[in-house]
Amino acid sequence: MKKESQKEGNHTYQLSPVHSPLKISDWSEEDRPREKLMRLGAEALTNAELLAILIGSGSTRESAVALMQRILGDCKNNLNTLGKMSIGELCRYNGIGEAKAITVLAACELGKRRQLEKAQERQSIDSAVAVYELMHPLMQDLATEEAWVLLMNQSCKLIRQVRISRGGISETAVDVRIIIKEALMANATVIAFCHNHPSNNLRPSRDDDRLTERIHKACDLMRIHLLDHVIVTDGAYYSYREQGRL
Repeated sequence: MKKESQKEGNHTYQLSPVHSPLKISDWSEEDRPREKLMRLGAEALTNAELLAILIGSGSTRESAVALMQRILGDCKNNLNTLGKMSIGELCRYNGIGEAKAITVLAACELGKRRQLEKAQERQSIDSAVAVYELMHPLMQDLATEEAWVLLMNQSCKLIRQVRISRGGISETAVDVRIIIKEALMANATVIAFCHNHPSNNLRPSRDDDRLTERIHKACDLMRIHLLDHVIVTDGAYYSYREQGRL
């Protein structure tokens, strides 16, 4: 039986015969939209594949991807046109009920709202003072030590801060491997390490010095810049960078 072909943008797809359509679950794993997104990222999927993930299933005649290819084809492959369709218009397609139509239109509306919003400005953490001002509110009332790592991009813009460990009154165990793992997972190229002294004693301990050296060596090995190691107390801080020790 001859297969039909359908084109979306630069992608041409072979559709299964009407009488024996393949379900997405029957496809090879690398071709399934969900698995493809997990493996390659959302940007690797076509519009039809992304929409197929939203609706979950097609009909007895066609897969979710084939169904969304057909609907997009009727919209001249234009998402703006798709977003202007009504629930009733979408429900005319076999395999689309009210719930799926609402999901598609909600996704289109979210895309429109995202375009209207400005990208959130990331906070710049380029000094010990900036590290202290960020972390002091989180640490000023702690009765035990906590260790945090601040993950940043090349411009010292904060990606996120992550608590690495929490411990006793005078120390907390820190695994340098976890620090490097968090940096790599966030694609951070700059980090700052930070921990508190509940005793309010600013002087770093010998363990603090040894930990700083281990973090510095690990960062150098992975080509990550260690901006600073800052010790936070309630009202003051100690910076290894400002003290010329990094």
